[in-house]
Amino acid sequence: MNTKNLTLMAILVAVGTALYLVIPGYGEGMKPDFMLTMMFIGIFLFPDVRSVFLLGATTGVLSGIFTSFPGGFIPNIIDKFITAFVVFAIVLALKKISQKIVISTVIACVGTLLSGTIFLTVAIYVMGAHVPFGLLFVTVVLPAIAMNGAVFFIIYPVITNLLKRTSFKTALSN
Repeated sequence: MNTKNLTLMAILVAVGTALYLVIPGYGEGMKPDFMLTMMFIGIFLFPDVRSVFLLGATTGVLSGIFTSFPGGFIPNIIDKFITAFVVFAIVLALKKISQKIVISTVIACVGTLLSGTIFLTVAIYVMGAHVPFGLLFVTVVLPAIAMNGAVFFIIYPVITNLLKRTSFKTALSN
């Protein structure tokens, strides 16, 4: 694994964490998880098992540490880890077209949908949180899909254009 790539993945996770911390909450303090968006960008740039494992694990732990959801530490780790590998599988399956901005944004939205569903399922049914799934899905997950999709659509082309001018070895340089 290349040190430059590890550094870029760490920067993506750090930016996602900073965005998560400064974005104000809505609906009982819930917030969109922009760490998820940065994780998706990292998966698109570095589509290999070790990178996806690191991105999923670090994003899950950091999301868990900073979550405002009661008992959300374990559900965050589980949902980020599963989501990272599902999005990785989708990126590999759609390798030829997944680098197009519209397709990659749709994949990021599907990943956010999956992440939110897994998080709420684990939090409610496994951890025993006493909140209605449907209400949280509509008030938190659906707006998060829209926000993460918009942020991904804006940030991903900027990052890819910057990386094309560097010596980073990413999926874009292949």
